[in-house]
Amino acid sequence: MVIDDSQTIRRTAETLLVKEGYEVVTAADGFEALAKIADQKPDLIFIDIMMPRLDGYQACALIKGNAKYAATPVIMLSSKDGLFDRARGRIVGSDEYLTKPFTKDELLGAVKAYLKSGQ
Repeated sequence: MVIDDSQTIRRTAETLLVKEGYEVVTAADGFEALAKIADQKPDLIFIDIMMPRLDGYQACALIKGNAKYAATPVIMLSSKDGLFDRARGRIVGSDEYLTKPFTKDELLGAVKAYLKSGQ
């Protein structure tokens, strides 16, 4: 699942992942994502930090706070690369932190690292 308020980022990530054979669900913000997570039960979640209504930190904390989804890897996406931002991501339970713009190799490397089966 790719959650980002930027349609460009959602499309880019979705295109890269679909080309590699992954099924991708997208959401424009944290609220939309939470509804889709319950329906789709994604194996991996990429989430932007800066979004309207419910930011990435808040959404990640809610996802990780739910016993059903606590084991689902959450990878934060941000244009910020500060130590504070990375630490805050860890505090709310994120598993990884990718800085935007990410490369195809970074995105696919994160997927492969967290999805042991590869699909």
